[in-house]
Amino acid sequence: MAKQPFNDNVVIITGASTGIGAEMAIQLADQGAKLVLAARSVDNLEAVAAACRERGAEVAVVETDVSDKAQCATLIEKAVVAYGRIDTLVNNAGTSMWARFDELQDLGIIDRIINVNLLGSMYCSYYALPYLKKTQGRIVFINSQAGRNGVPTRTAYAASKHGLVGFADSLRIELIGTGVSVTSIYPGFVSTGIHSRIPGPDGKLLGTDHPVDYEKAMSTEKCVEITLRAMAHRKREEVMELRGKVGVFVKLIAPRLTDNVAQKAIESGR
Repeated sequence: MAKQPFNDNVVIITGASTGIGAEMAIQLADQGAKLVLAARSVDNLEAVAAACRERGAEVAVVETDVSDKAQCATLIEKAVVAYGRIDTLVNNAGTSMWARFDELQDLGIIDRIINVNLLGSMYCSYYALPYLKKTQGRIVFINSQAGRNGVPTRTAYAASKHGLVGFADSLRIELIGTGVSVTSIYPGFVSTGIHSRIPGPDGKLLGTDHPVDYEKAMSTEKCVEITLRAMAHRKREEVMELRGKVGVFVKLIAPRLTDNVAQKAIESGR
């Protein structure tokens, strides 16, 4: 049997209590990784950790709000105390919105999105870097198609993800020669359930009142499988959907067409 690429690899996953982060923990547990799971919900984290331990994985759980730089520092410290090193950091924690910018009633939504999606990834990466340099490890950013093109109703979300592209690309250049790789992942709609937990214009969570068609979205399992392959090969980036791969080039010659495609994708929820 071929060796699993993440066997005995110490992996920190932020936003590991649900969705992509939780599924990644499960699949990495099957590969024999040593896991550090971080999120705000300890109860959900413990449930994911229990499932990973049933698969034979070693798991540490660290309650973490990545928008708080002190908590990010503590996360990294506890990972090193638990395992003595860090091999991979997956910046997965994120939040979103579903509202036109001119209809927002609560500007705190913007603060939360930027703080979690962009600053949280920067904080965790900063504190983890000294240890990742020692192991010639990996930094992974779970981005979005919204990081490559504008998306209506996601203005602050798209801004945070565009910022993450700039950070990842700049950091990659700075780390040339250190052995540390930087991988950006660009999923489209994934059936994670996140859209029920994001705010509308008034700041209240959407619950079931969202237009995303999860039956036609990519499964979380498939998204994670693709992500882990990209991580294993230390790819620069992984764009998961054809329209995302084509969209960057179309935008150069027909930007209005790209805008129309983005608008229709949001209207159809897929």
